[in-house]
Parts: sequence; structure tokens; C-alpha cells
Amino acid sequence: MIFDVLIVGGGVSGMQCALVLGSAQTKEYARDKNIGIVLHQRSSHLQNALFNNVLGLRTGTLGEDILTQGKEQLKTQYPDVNQIENEKVIAVLDDKEGYKVITNKNEYLSKNVVIALNYSKPFEISGLEQYIEPHMRANSMKDRVQLRNFNHLIKKGLYVCGTLAGWRSQFAIAAGSGASVATDILTVWNNHIPTKVHDKK
Repeated sequence: MIFDVLIVGGGVSGMQCALVLGSAQTKEYARDKNIGIVLHQRSSHLQNALFNNVLGLRTGTLGEDILTQGKEQLKTQYPDVNQIENEKVIAVLDDKEGYKVITNKNEYLSKNVVIALNYSKPFEISGLEQYIEPHMRANSMKDRVQLRNFNHLIKKGLYVCGTLAGWRSQFAIAAGSGASVATDILTVWNNHIPTKVHDKK
């Protein structure tokens, strides 16, 4: 199977991206798309997070709970989104199909790839080294990195979202960044007609 989009990272931005893409699979332009997410969460900053200032989240919500609940939400609401667990991406390489994503266990082909990892060093995915640069919004003392991009796009078919796209480490910002990338991909699938997905009663 060749993915139409493969998301690398199971934190806030990655799962939000997957949720928006999954919610569009009832649309004609997204109906037959193969969507996957590599849910490597061990290094997610959510592991130690506590949220009191996020709209819609109960005061005292723990990041580790969001990681678990997010996976279940994605599985329950959009089971056609392929969740790949217990694998770590080690390379993203150009391929005639788009990109070859190599993990510690498998290789995948995808027409589009979304990098949704955190902004900590070291960043060790082969094939992306040339895009690494100092983070533009983080405290310089923390020595964070980002991938060079323009409005989340690194180059055709290769996107980045969340803190690694240069955004600040805030839950709402990361989630919005993931949703933004999802709607950019949906717009391409929809013959470049600006696209968003809303759930309605």
C-alpha cells in the first residue's frame, strides 16, 4: 500500500492533523485516500504536561492522558486512519512515489509526509538534515531547532507542523498548526479549492 499522506509523530500537532484528515474521508476528494500516522510518542513533551489554560480541556488535564485519549479518539472516530505504533522513523528519503519513510522496523511509501515531532535536539531523521535551523521563536538558551519551511511546506509533498515548524510550545498553537497542514493537504486534494472540514449537527 502507498499512503497518500503519512504523519510522523503522535503528539498534539500530529494527532490533530490526523483527526482533521480522517474527518474528511466522507468527502469525495478524500474518500479513497490512504492516511497513516506513526504514533511514536515516547519523546513527546506531552508526557509531563499539565493543562489549566486550554479551551475545552478540563482543568488539571494531564498530557499523558491526552496521548492515550487522542489515539482512542482517532481509532473510534476515524478507524480508516492507519495507526502505526512501536516504530520510530529514522529516515525520510525522496522516492519516485513521493517519499520513502524508513522506521526501525519497516519501510513505507507515501505521496505526502507530515513531520510532527518536537523541537528538541538531537534531530536525527536522515534525509532532512539540510532543513534544520535554529528555532525562530524559542528561547535561544534552550537551543531548539525547526525545519525550514514556508507556511508549513518544506517542499512539494513534505510538510512540518507544531514546534518543529517554528511555532511556540503551546497546546493550542500546536493543534492549530496540525489542523492547518491538514487543510492545506485537503485543499490540494480538492483541486486546489480552499478547503476546511466542519462537523455539523
